[in-house]
Amino acid sequence: MSSEGGAQAGETSAGRYRREESPAERLDRNWNELLQEIRVLQTGSQILAAFLVVLPFQERFEELDALQVGWYLGLLLLALLIVALLLTPVGMHRRLFRRRVKDEMVKTANTLLRTAILLLGVLLSGVAVFVIDVVLSRGVAAATGLVLLALMGGLLVVLPHRIARRVRA
Repeated sequence: MSSEGGAQAGETSAGRYRREESPAERLDRNWNELLQEIRVLQTGSQILAAFLVVLPFQERFEELDALQVGWYLGLLLLALLIVALLLTPVGMHRRLFRRRVKDEMVKTANTLLRTAILLLGVLLSGVAVFVIDVVLSRGVAAATGLVLLALMGGLLVVLPHRIARRVRA
């Protein structure tokens, strides 16, 4: 908003942005924004997956009980799934380059990215449970995991939903 209370260029009086762009320009912008978000998530996800991949080669890994080994394997598979979800839009773009299907690529990449973000919240909570179970106790790990899952749900699902609902009102 301007200091006089009026809307600035590109902003409606309700505070929502409008752009003067063609459908092709909008698709290009949406695609580039998705790729930027993927770049942000990809590095951390790959590092976490790499950490989980090498964990069995540590001496203390043999001290894990059956539940911890099963939990670890679930975390490993989840981490690799997230990496695959984040790599898919790039591979999809390479395969479908110049086929004039960017609208479908944007929709699909958006779904993949949203799924990866939610699963990453689950993975981070699960990794915390695993580490706390090994370091402290299973009870503390379970309590911490529930708190983290609720926090992740609040930040990744509830907060965006509330913002969207406020904007629509």
